[in-house]
Amino acid sequence: MNHIRKISIGVISMSILIATPLLATPGAWAVERAEAEETARLLAKLLSAGRLVIDDNQALIDNPHQGDKGFTPEVFEQQLVQKFSAVTGIDLRTLTSTPNSATIPSLAKKLLPSFVIASKEVIRDAQFVINQRGIGYKNFIPATYGSQTTARFSKQTHVRLKQTTLNPRNPKNEPDDYEASVLKWLSGRPQAEAYVSELTDGGQTLRVVMPIYYVKECLACHGEPKGDMDISGYPKEGYREGDLAGAITVTAPLREER
Repeated sequence: MNHIRKISIGVISMSILIATPLLATPGAWAVERAEAEETARLLAKLLSAGRLVIDDNQALIDNPHQGDKGFTPEVFEQQLVQKFSAVTGIDLRTLTSTPNSATIPSLAKKLLPSFVIASKEVIRDAQFVINQRGIGYKNFIPATYGSQTTARFSKQTHVRLKQTTLNPRNPKNEPDDYEASVLKWLSGRPQAEAYVSELTDGGQTLRVVMPIYYVKECLACHGEPKGDMDISGYPKEGYREGDLAGAITVTAPLREER
């Protein structure tokens, strides 16, 4: 895989600009590539944490006997903050005031709250579906949450997040050639925090591919016995905890500083 440029974070001296109309405020920030990569990594972690929150609440969401589930945007946010803090040590509620805030990229301090807002808006819009009585499977699953949240976030920031896997159930999650090569390279390797990063489009775009792995909660739909139908009507793949589930790709528009 000679086109994979980077598998771990390192300081690169080239300065770049990420141009994004974040929260309706046009502008650009000069950041080091390492800062942009760390921001992308944290965004991927935040999306993964949100998916896990939905996983944790899947039985509640699909309970046909209960109407109001109490799974409000505020409850989701509380659980998201806890999940994200557990894997990163970062408290989203105090991004600018915690002792380690100086180590958090300034770009991340702008984009992470925006992603939380997009997530809460998706949960808000799904309340009618979530709270329906008499219906079990609602098709509001981690992948649904992820696709809806990333679409909303991308419209606000021009930073694109994509869920992808070698065996997608949704054609929208089909990997491109680069993502497929990364996933094949990661398959069969021990679980790790490594990510793959490259500059494309003549240095105009940064792309970070971060692997995600199956956790226990995912196996209700993706585990054993292989071939049995899960609650959504798809055949289970027979995966085990710790197997490579796929990746989250973060793509950000860049331009070299002049």
